[in-house]
Amino acid sequence: MGAQAKNTLCFAEGDTAYISRAHPDLSTPEDLSNFEKDVRFFLKRNPRIIACDLHPEYASTKYAYQLRTTDDELRTTDDPSISLGVNGLRTVQHHHAHIASCMADNGLKNQRVIGVAFDGTGLNTDNTLARAEFMICDYNTFQRSAHLRDIPLLGGEAAVREPWRMAAAWLYTAYPREFSRLGIGFIRGLNKNKWSVLKKMYVSGFNSVPASSMGRLFDAAASIILEDHQVHSEAELAIKFERMAQTSTPEQKPYHFKMFKKDGTCIIDPVPVFKEIVIDIKNHRPKEAMAYSFHLGIAVMLEITCLVLRRKHKINRVILSGGVFQNSLLLRLGSALLYKEGFEVFTHKKISCNDSGVSLGQVVIAGLRA
Repeated sequence: MGAQAKNTLCFAEGDTAYISRAHPDLSTPEDLSNFEKDVRFFLKRNPRIIACDLHPEYASTKYAYQLRTTDDELRTTDDPSISLGVNGLRTVQHHHAHIASCMADNGLKNQRVIGVAFDGTGLNTDNTLARAEFMICDYNTFQRSAHLRDIPLLGGEAAVREPWRMAAAWLYTAYPREFSRLGIGFIRGLNKNKWSVLKKMYVSGFNSVPASSMGRLFDAAASIILEDHQVHSEAELAIKFERMAQTSTPEQKPYHFKMFKKDGTCIIDPVPVFKEIVIDIKNHRPKEAMAYSFHLGIAVMLEITCLVLRRKHKINRVILSGGVFQNSLLLRLGSALLYKEGFEVFTHKKISCNDSGVSLGQVVIAGLRA
């Protein structure tokens, strides 16, 4: 049943998968209506299993649950002539579906890989918001092995529309005492009244679920460096940031992440990155160079984390998926470093790395669980 944004449906039969047209945003009536039409089309093929995302608020997930009766059989709500199988509903974790979609896209058989999922947000099996994460997985199972440090998502989804919220949260984490005295353009441009409210939310945790995603990290860094507090479209700042980085003369000066272990999981902490950004701003380093250092820093972090996981798990295949890898500069820098270390690197070929590929991953995982 796919995801919420960039939704596609996928029907799998034998060794063939049929993917529907894209439905850009299921929160809009037109896209939801087209989604429902495509669902009815595929239901006429009499599927045995319906697979959906874990997130209960996704429209695609809600629709999937409407197809389930109390005895966990499947039904349709509007056409009694369609008979569904009895194996029922399967929920699939968002990032696991991303990795499985890339594996299937490359024709890989069921095997353990290092999966790297960099995207916006999704829901984890422990009801936390999905992080930018590294997992050891195959088509059947996954184990989270490393992820970005969590940060309060100030105001929930409002932090996506107003990236300055994530930027302020990271700067406040890095400089809890000096925040208002940092003397950089981003701080001077803050709405002090709004920040006063958000600071209380940060401290109390009210309406600020802990989360961290690579998409939001890009938004935060770009908002600080570009002194841009609001966006009008998805990934607007990240796209502008990538283009700016591509105009820079390449420098071998990556920003640095800190890594530490907690409960057996490797936590990747971006606080040092934001401290380096503040120093560079004060030293009047060109914005283009800072943008490039940020991209290179993520690529180096990707390389180092994969090296740690290869050493521990003896796995040499790396799968890169998630919408952030639409960033061609990051994909090029990260892949080059991984190839240099002898990794086998797999990226998407026939389908996109963004959420439009999630439905393919869902049917592969759910089919093997049948």
